[in-house]
Amino acid sequence: MAEHEYRFEVVMTCGGCSGAVSRVLGKLDGVSSFDVSLETQTVVVKGTAPYETVLEKIKKTGKEVKKGEVVA
Repeated sequence: MAEHEYRFEVVMTCGGCSGAVSRVLGKLDGVSSFDVSLETQTVVVKGTAPYETVLEKIKKTGKEVKKGEVVA
């Protein structure tokens, strides 16, 4: 299965917010790497996991996802 890159704009107000997103992505099968930036309010995920699966996991943290896109 080909690896993809997804970029999400996620509303995060503190280190706890970004930590919650990091924890769920770290446990998700099919994610090879991710970068959660509180400063830029972005989450970049690389891996073979489907876009919808990654999006739902981020949403389950209770954070608002303003935008999501498939980069590659």
